[in-house]
Amino acid sequence: MNRLIILFAALAISSMARADYPNAPIRLVVPFPPGSASDAIARAIAISASSKVGQPIVIDNKAGGDGIISAAEVARSKPDGLTLLFGTNSALSASPALKTKLPYDPVKSFVPVTAIGRYTFFLYVNEKTQAKTVSELIGLAKQNPGKLNFATGNTTALVSSLQLNSISAIKMEHVAYKGEPAAILDLLSNQVQVMFGTPALGLPHLTSGKLRVLATTSEERSPLLPQVPTMGESGVKGFTITSWAGLFAPAGTPDPVIAKIRVAFTDALKDPAVLSTLQKQGFVATPGDAAALGKLVDDQLIRYRETIRAAGIQPE
Repeated sequence: MNRLIILFAALAISSMARADYPNAPIRLVVPFPPGSASDAIARAIAISASSKVGQPIVIDNKAGGDGIISAAEVARSKPDGLTLLFGTNSALSASPALKTKLPYDPVKSFVPVTAIGRYTFFLYVNEKTQAKTVSELIGLAKQNPGKLNFATGNTTALVSSLQLNSISAIKMEHVAYKGEPAAILDLLSNQVQVMFGTPALGLPHLTSGKLRVLATTSEERSPLLPQVPTMGESGVKGFTITSWAGLFAPAGTPDPVIAKIRVAFTDALKDPAVLSTLQKQGFVATPGDAAALGKLVDDQLIRYRETIRAAGIQPE
């Protein structure tokens, strides 16, 4: 009898969730500050998805801690579908690989809703660096071990640089920055010579000749710079770091709620206005089901941990 009561109660809750959700504004927690690429992407998608769910989707920027602050915020939120995470590889791939303890589990604390897309990262060098290809950069680094500095303003840049060092058997010195804006300034002044970075801050300096692009980390060439080869085309085989974004809800969120959110966001990712914003950010929409997103999280977590281990870095 007790089991029947529990079953009927669960069915009643599920039915209510399907019928009433959402009955209040939805909060989308973004792990980066206003004005960042992720913020612009999330806002564009949220505006479109809001019209589909019938409630405002409000952006809540929780920057800092390589995504840990935002992920922890969502993990401890009520699983009612009114708090969602704009999750990226920072919080769910890199931080779990770099930290021994986190206030959440990257797999168990969240329910995957839908993949959102992939970021474009380019490998930049200062104009004074005598390398016009990735192979020339590797050769230069081998001839001058420890004399080239690579800047990082986020975890994607860090792990990508470590993987390049590991695969190519080179040694470039790491200089960490709190964000890309500070890193790009020192790259421009030649305080550092190499940097993996996003298009928004780097591409404007290509026309002046102050920076040079050697490759993209994407699996395919970027429409922004179709003449620029991928890391694989440049001879760096086994470069597996992906910079991605996906939508997550707290563990325990009812399936009917997840289904409604998924439809709204996948539809938004087909909106021409949204796609235009994404293209300007060098972001490729890749909407997919929950299983695909869950597999991506599992796969990238393994790859990030392998890269960190191969670089000889001990998680803190």
